[in-house]
This record gives sequence, structure tokens and C-alpha cells, in this order.
Amino acid sequence: MDQRVSFITLAVADLDATRRFYVDGLGWEPELDVPGEVIMIRVADKVVLSLWVEQAFVAEVGHAPARGGVPPITLAHNLASTQGVDTVLEQARAAGATVVGEAVQREWGGYTGYFADPDGFRWEVAYNPGEIGQSVLP
Repeated sequence: MDQRVSFITLAVADLDATRRFYVDGLGWEPELDVPGEVIMIRVADKVVLSLWVEQAFVAEVGHAPARGGVPPITLAHNLASTQGVDTVLEQARAAGATVVGEAVQREWGGYTGYFADPDGFRWEVAYNPGEIGQSVLP
């Protein structure tokens, strides 16, 4: 098996709220948008974020996602500067996100903060000055 990820799929409770947040609020452009079913957004050259309505997720995967707590996953958006982190956190807040961790300088040298999307998925917004952090910048 190749060492790669092609799709990141998140089961969402309200696809319309998810669309308002990612598409209308953050300004991301879907490559596929099927009302009532799925929104697919290319987030890297060969990586797609798939936002899938929960009922279809359950029908295919066989189990409903756990609700009521923090999902045990984070997604990260890496930036080239600390100012970029502050700007994106403010954009997310304006789009309706809940900021769950204001940006702070981290002991490992980075600067990060967190927001939650409409389904509670945590996004880390980060400036990572290390080699691996710099390697993922556009």
C-alpha cells in the first residue's frame, strides 16, 4: 500500500450548516456538491475533504458516529506566519466557528490555535517553523 491519504471523510449532522460554514463562510470551493448527500473540496493536490451527510455514512459504514463529545481527530491548516494564524482564526470565527483555543506560542516553537466547525471537528491553525511544518506549505 502506498503511504498516502486520498480522502478525509467527516460525517456531518447538517450538510446545509456545513455548506454555510465551509463554502459560504470560509470561501472554500467544492469540486462536488450534491445537496442532501455530500460536499467534496480539494484541500491539496491529491487530497479531498469529503463532508458526508450522516445517514449515508451510517448506511455505508454500518455505525453511527459518536456524538456529544469532542471527535478524536484534529485537522490542521499550516501557515507561513503567526499573523496568518491570527487571520485564519478570525476568518473562522466570522464564518461561525467556535474558537476553542486562542492562538499561543507553543513550547516546541510553533504558534497554534483551534476552532470547531459546526459538527465539533477541531481544526488546528498553526505556524510550524520546523522543517516538516515548512514542507507542507503551498
